[in-house]
Amino acid sequence: MSATVLILPGWQGSGPEHWQMLWAQRHGHAVVAQNDWQRPRRGDWLARLDEVVIDTPGPLVLAAHSLGCIQVAVWATVSRHTARVRGALLVAPGDVETPELKEQLPGWQPIVRQPLPFQSIVVGSQNDPFCRVERAQALAQDWGAQWVDLGMAGHINAESSLGDWPEGHTLLQTLMKE
Repeated sequence: MSATVLILPGWQGSGPEHWQMLWAQRHGHAVVAQNDWQRPRRGDWLARLDEVVIDTPGPLVLAAHSLGCIQVAVWATVSRHTARVRGALLVAPGDVETPELKEQLPGWQPIVRQPLPFQSIVVGSQNDPFCRVERAQALAQDWGAQWVDLGMAGHINAESSLGDWPEGHTLLQTLMKE
C-alpha cells in the first residue's frame, strides 16, 4: 500500500509558489491546515496533526517545512499514532530558540532533540536566515535523520526559486518506499 503524504507548512503557511503547495497541486498530497498560521499555538498544531493522522487511512509520510519540522519533533514525543508514519522529510527547520523567533513564537521552546521513531531526512541550507547550517545539522543528528545540504538555498521556500523542487520530491519518494 502506498503512503499518503501529509504536507506540514511552517509559520504563516506556504504560499501558492512554495514547493509544498506545488506538490499538493501536482501530486495530490494533503495539506494539514492550521487554524491560525500567524500566531501558531503549539498545542493546537499538535492536536490538529494528530487529528489528521487518525482520520487518514493507511501509512503516512510527512513533508514538513520550517516550524512544521519542529512540530513533527514534538508530535513524535506525545502522539500514540507515530507507528502510522513511514518517514518524514524535514526541510529548513526553523530555530525557534533564537532570540528573534523565541519572542515571535512563544511556547515552541525548547526544541525536542530526541530521535524520531521513524526514518527521516533533514534538508538544510548554508544561508538559511532562520537556522544556521551547524544548528540544522545538529538537529538532524539528534533526530537520527539523514542530513542533506542544499548549499546556498536560503530558507528553501518560494524565494529560493526551486519551483516544484523535483529533487526534494525524489527524497520524499525514497521515504515512501521504505
